[in-house]
Amino acid sequence: MSSFKEMTGKAAAMDRTNVDTDQIIPKQFLKRIEKTGFGQYLFYDWRFKPDGEPDERFELNHPASQGASILIANENFGCGSSREHAPWALQDYGFRVIIAPSFADIFKQNCLKNGILPVVLSEKEVTCLLGKAAGQEYEMTVSLEQKCVYDNEGFRAEFEIHPYWYNMLLNGWDEIELTLQLEGSIKEYEDGVAKIGC
Repeated sequence: MSSFKEMTGKAAAMDRTNVDTDQIIPKQFLKRIEKTGFGQYLFYDWRFKPDGEPDERFELNHPASQGASILIANENFGCGSSREHAPWALQDYGFRVIIAPSFADIFKQNCLKNGILPVVLSEKEVTCLLGKAAGQEYEMTVSLEQKCVYDNEGFRAEFEIHPYWYNMLLNGWDEIELTLQLEGSIKEYEDGVAKIGC
C-alpha cells in the first residue's frame, strides 16, 4: 500500500444514513477475482437509471463531486455484509478518505486493511462538512500525522485512530509487509526447529 501522511482533495457529500455494502457495491458485481475494476460499479443502483444512463439526481453525479477523493457520509456507513469489495470499489473510484459519525465495525477494518482512512467525527462536525460540500466544490485537508481535518475557511476537527493502524497507514504497510519485517526472526525460529528435528 502507499503511505498516507496528509492529503488535500475535493470532498463529496452523501447525506445518507445506514448506507450498506450492497448499495456500495451490488452483489451482481462480486464475480471479479481482482481487487481493481470495481469503481465503475460503485453505488451502481443509485448512480445509474434502469436504462444505464447516469442519474443526475445522485450526489456523486453532480459536477461538483467529480474527482472527489474524500467522501463525507452519515452515521453507520458500511453496514450490512462484510464484503471487502466495498472498500475496493470506493478506492478504485478514487476515494482515499471517508468521514462519518460512525462506521460498521467490519467495514471500518476492511477500509484500514486496504489503505482507506475512515475518520470518525461528531455528528455536529459531520453536519457542518456536509453543508459545506453539498452541491458545490469544496476542498479540505486530511492529516493523518496530525490526526485532524481542516479547510481554509476555519474548520478544524481532530480524530482518533488506533496506534496500530496509525503506523500501518503512515508507513504504507499491509499485514503481509508487517510480517515480512520479522523475516529474520522467523528464519531463525525455523532453523532452530529444523535442528531439533521437529
